[in-house]
Amino acid sequence: MSAPDTPPSPLDHETRLQAHDHTALRLWLRLLTCTSLIEASVRQILRSEFESTLPRFDLLAQLERHPQGLRMSELSQRLMVTGGNITALADQLETEGLLRREPVSDDRRAIRLRLSAAGRKRFAEMAAGHERRVVSLFEVLSHDEQRQLLTLLGRLKPHLVAAKHRAAKRSPGSRRSRAASPHASLP
Repeated sequence: MSAPDTPPSPLDHETRLQAHDHTALRLWLRLLTCTSLIEASVRQILRSEFESTLPRFDLLAQLERHPQGLRMSELSQRLMVTGGNITALADQLETEGLLRREPVSDDRRAIRLRLSAAGRKRFAEMAAGHERRVVSLFEVLSHDEQRQLLTLLGRLKPHLVAAKHRAAKRSPGSRRSRAASPHASLP
């Protein structure tokens, strides 16, 4: 039971923990909870301040990083979503004047997407709002604590990537669907 002046904890991934659970399990659920809360906050700012969604932001971010544009198939791979999802997003963003479709000279079946001038401007506004929100979410940690956490997670990440590759080699037929990505939903 929480103290009278402490608000009750929200139900989240950590609520399933027991006192005897391993530290690694506790850490995983804490990371999952924090990730979910951060993503929800980012989704909220994109929706309320920019009338946008995380998948739209992610697509615009990929195009901003590649001024020459990207083929729709490349975007599908980078965002881990189906080609149909990319087509639907591209249709909306093109209608809003934020991107344009261009033919690919060496492959007449392929289409390249590129940000328009309006798309670059809109993405810059969204990216600044996104950055402000993320910075504010981590302000409870000092700069040194943020760097320490980044370093620790940086040590963990290659181990997790290697474990994923080892598991994939053991069971090559069990690939996850691209649509299972956390950002795979359409706007």
